[in-house]
Amino acid sequence: MAGLSTSLRLEPPASWNTESSRAFCQRIARLAVRSLYAELALYPKPGLVSFVDNGSHDDMTAATFVRSLFALRRYFLRIVQAGVHDAPFHVLKELGIEAEARMLHATGGVNTHRGAIFCLGMLCAAIGRCRADGTAPTPAAIHATLLRCWGAALGAHSGDIATPSHGAVALLRYAASGAREEGARGFPSVFDVGLPALHRALAAGRDARRARVDALFALMAHVSDTNVYHRGGVEGALTVRRAARAFIARGGTAAPDWETRALICHRTFVAARLSPGGAADLLGAVCLLQAACAEG
Repeated sequence: MAGLSTSLRLEPPASWNTESSRAFCQRIARLAVRSLYAELALYPKPGLVSFVDNGSHDDMTAATFVRSLFALRRYFLRIVQAGVHDAPFHVLKELGIEAEARMLHATGGVNTHRGAIFCLGMLCAAIGRCRADGTAPTPAAIHATLLRCWGAALGAHSGDIATPSHGAVALLRYAASGAREEGARGFPSVFDVGLPALHRALAAGRDARRARVDALFALMAHVSDTNVYHRGGVEGALTVRRAARAFIARGGTAAPDWETRALICHRTFVAARLSPGGAADLLGAVCLLQAACAEG
């Protein structure tokens, strides 16, 4: 950990003073936590944990997720700071490993946010780097910065599946793309699928809740989710994708009966023990990007 501490004591960019830098990093960290809370609070959310029910899970509740969020607050602050200082990928990775350990300690060993630690963490670092470079935080700029600064390392990281997570097992068994493969390409599902779906819904006059539901279903229809493959295999993955595409084909949340159809989808997933957790993590990332870019 000595190398990590040294990396985080680098001098800030000349255009920054310590007070403004810390205030910015704190704000982005708060947005990251709020974005994950927004994902947790969303309902209906097929197969996933919310404040209404536990979805397809018998090992976690909304309270488990809240404990995890509290444990991750300092992580998001530190990884934004690391991005400001242009930290190399191995520093970001160490921060993520530390954050995962704190998450597991807070939840009693339950994996609530492993994918989110990776995805939102990398986006926080990229947002920090944009600010340090004097670049306006637009989705395009954040995406380009992520790939420019850490793209090569992310590509190498995608092949490292030494940790025997459920996602890694599903990746090997079904050749499904997971969080690491998304990361290797700069999280294209966030920038090209989830965020545009959210923006379209908001532009059409729908509220934040319905826009997030539309973004989640767009992600479920597109993402090859290792969480789903782990629980339901190929047939489960097809069930999720077909259900999401059918919901979108009927107009998504623009349809008068959208909530009824989303609830039916939720109950179907629960009965089959399906949980699109990868899409949920990406939705959290979408919420973070939308908030960070809106605030500028």
